Amino acid sequence: MSYNIDDNEMIMSLREWRSAVRTPTTFRVGNSTLRIQTKFVSMVAVIGLLILCFFFIYGTPYRYKSSYHNMDDNDVPYHKRLKEPPVQNITPSTSRGTYNSTYPLTPPVTTKVGIKYRIGIVSDMDHSSKSKTEDFTWISYLLRGYVVWNPVSNSVNVFWDDTKPVILKSSLGESGRGMELSEMIVFNGKLYAVDDRTGMLFEIDNNGVIPWVVLQDGNGRVAKGFKCEWAAVKQQKLYVGGLGKEWTNHEGDTLNLHPLWVKTITATGEVNHLNWHDNYLSLRSAIGIEFPGYMSHEAGVWSDVHNRWFFLPRRCSKERYNPDLDEKRSCNVLLTADEDFNNIKVTYVGEITPTHGFSSFRFVPGTSDRIIVALKSVEDAGLTATYIMAFDITGKIILEETKVADFKYEGLEFI
Repeated sequence: MSYNIDDNEMIMSLREWRSAVRTPTTFRVGNSTLRIQTKFVSMVAVIGLLILCFFFIYGTPYRYKSSYHNMDDNDVPYHKRLKEPPVQNITPSTSRGTYNSTYPLTPPVTTKVGIKYRIGIVSDMDHSSKSKTEDFTWISYLLRGYVVWNPVSNSVNVFWDDTKPVILKSSLGESGRGMELSEMIVFNGKLYAVDDRTGMLFEIDNNGVIPWVVLQDGNGRVAKGFKCEWAAVKQQKLYVGGLGKEWTNHEGDTLNLHPLWVKTITATGEVNHLNWHDNYLSLRSAIGIEFPGYMSHEAGVWSDVHNRWFFLPRRCSKERYNPDLDEKRSCNVLLTADEDFNNIKVTYVGEITPTHGFSSFRFVPGTSDRIIVALKSVEDAGLTATYIMAFDITGKIILEETKVADFKYEGLEFI
């Protein structure tokens, strides 16, 4: 069977089909006729969806109201009730170029007897850092005082606050130990201290500590925390170093070279690991020490004025390491090195007291990195003590060793 459709009929059919498509769908409800405008309805639906999304994203903070916040109808938004404002996000791209070079943090005061600088020292009490009153808590003492430098008489005097030291607390430990603060330093407008047990770098703020960066031992791929001993600022980077000697057992046999690494930290917390093996060996070679002899470091500073490194080693020995004899192997040498450790100069400071070893030092601000204030620590058969002294970079003594306390302070900074 076949059908014959002429052209006119086909054209009419196409026109009728297109017209039907354009005509809204018609429904009959009762005796009424309802036409659905498809495009109009679609547009209304999209607009409604956008409005719902807007209120969901930017709506009132009361939508977060919960039993955790315990808010009622009279409460202000949750974030406005916080005692502290929300912390602004800081990223490398936004903070680059905004380094805060303020030093010291407290402006010096000129008095009749000289220029008065605020200082602080922190303690490393080893096993005694464990709190006796709080579980899973370790402590360190922060003692504040003043250094007064008289540029006319070239004299230095030190005064300590009458109040008791501030107790800094932390619950972060490693193998049952923590808060063994071995150094303190101002960096990027903030005050930091390093823990030589956990490798944690703490910010000291409002008489408390805030963990900032954790440093791992050796090349950074070691589970153990870095044994931080000294810290310096160079070209807007924080350098943190260790003992600078081979890690040995009690017989003096080498176990690893982890303490020969140095860490650099940027203002945004980026850590890099530098192998200072050759630098440390060059320092000890300058006074004729070769392995199995050793030189251990706890006090190092970079000078922008002299463009040189300055080190006051804690221990020096041409003999193999022995833990008992080590306590009486202090030295009285000031080492300075150029940036590449190719040119090293040796200066002797006073007489040697075998149990008194340098643990920290800083240049007195305003002296063109000419005058040094330094701490010496004592560890002898279980007894500890701390002394402070001052001298210039030629080795001339300005302030003789003066006792500070009967326990061990190891970090000094102008704050």
